[in-house]
Amino acid sequence: MRLPIAIAAQAFGILTGLTGGCSPVLAATQTASVNANATKPLVLTKLQDLNLGTVTLAPGSWGNATVSLSRAGVLSCSSANLVCSGATAAAKYNIQGSNRMTVRVSAPSVTMVNQSDTTKTLTLVTDAPATVVLTSSGNPGDDFSIGGSVTVNSATQAGVYVGTFAVTVDY
Repeated sequence: MRLPIAIAAQAFGILTGLTGGCSPVLAATQTASVNANATKPLVLTKLQDLNLGTVTLAPGSWGNATVSLSRAGVLSCSSANLVCSGATAAAKYNIQGSNRMTVRVSAPSVTMVNQSDTTKTLTLVTDAPATVVLTSSGNPGDDFSIGGSVTVNSATQAGVYVGTFAVTVDY
């Protein structure tokens, strides 16, 4: 059985009025803040290698002594059994990124190998800043230095000790 069109249209209008025309009685609205922090990628450039210079060991039997080079490039020999000389340099890096951001720096200790006898090693304990606050956005960036120290004794073998270390920076 077919209803006349007028009756069907009236029934549809009544149903629409009952369901679609009502607004929710228990609705609630909250707002939220939205933040986004866009940063420039970090660019790290090595400017200078670390060089502890020449260390001359005194004869005889003696215990541990430390040779250290500060981040500022100040060389220190902790014992009268050492003579420190020669050209020294703290490692130097340049970092570019977003202005006023704090950058974490990590530089692990490194095993240096005697080039004359690869079974002989020294451990360089790096002295790196924990963080660098960028004061320059992009070029020219900000420079920072890394120093380090080694412990030697009367049994330390003569030779040139060489090693490498990876410096990592991140926001």
